[in-house]
Amino acid sequence: MAKQPINQDRNFDDLAQRFQKNIYGGLKGEIRLAVLERDFCEHFSVAPFGEQQSSNPLRILDAGGGQAQFSLTFAQAGHSVVICDISAEMLKLAEQEVIAKGLENRVQLIHCAIQDLSQHLDEGAREFDVVLCHAVMEWVANPSELLTELMVYIKPHGYLSLTFYNLHSLIYKNLLRTNFKKIQQQDFGGSRGSLTPINPLYPEQVFEWLSQLPMSRLATSGIRVFHDYIFNQEHRERDPQSVIELELEFSRKQPYQLLGRYIHVLSQKD
Repeated sequence: MAKQPINQDRNFDDLAQRFQKNIYGGLKGEIRLAVLERDFCEHFSVAPFGEQQSSNPLRILDAGGGQAQFSLTFAQAGHSVVICDISAEMLKLAEQEVIAKGLENRVQLIHCAIQDLSQHLDEGAREFDVVLCHAVMEWVANPSELLTELMVYIKPHGYLSLTFYNLHSLIYKNLLRTNFKKIQQQDFGGSRGSLTPINPLYPEQVFEWLSQLPMSRLATSGIRVFHDYIFNQEHRERDPQSVIELELEFSRKQPYQLLGRYIHVLSQKD
């Protein structure tokens, strides 16, 4: 099967439904949300989650937000959310959730690439308290440049929540499956139609990029540090509550953290 081009940002119009089921749905999605919520709740003085109304509403940008499962929890708590995505089909799924939750007055949907977002925002509305960029970097041609783009939208002392697909995890899973040629040939990019990204990233490289920006790293967690290595589907789903509890426990411990399918980094702008 043909490879996805690595010099072109990925549009998910053709895979929106698969993303909804395979990435955000089920136990995988529950683990992801549990880790993100834990990391945020440790560092926020206002409650970003739940049904309660916040007395100190934030402006949130979900850059490349897709179906916006995580950012809509902020809207439910009374915060203002802007979601941009290059995929019209992903935004349609987000819009369905916005309407279902009655959040139309708190959520703005913008159909554009992150690199073009400034053209869609008023000049006085381009800074945000929190910028989310989840599972985007590994799908763009120049991930380090994307980080620089995002910095423009973060207020002083604002937050950047970044998740990215971890190349260590991809290599380890292929080793366990004896896909040795993939490793030997450094053949890591996904084929066209695959949910494997075009640019899976080493955490050490992303940490280095972040260290060159005026940001302080607050939390680093692995997401799905062991779940994906349980190859027996029945065993994987047998005790979901224990899986979530243990994922949280080991998400910051080495070496498990760096085996997470995704890595989450929460940083604050200096």
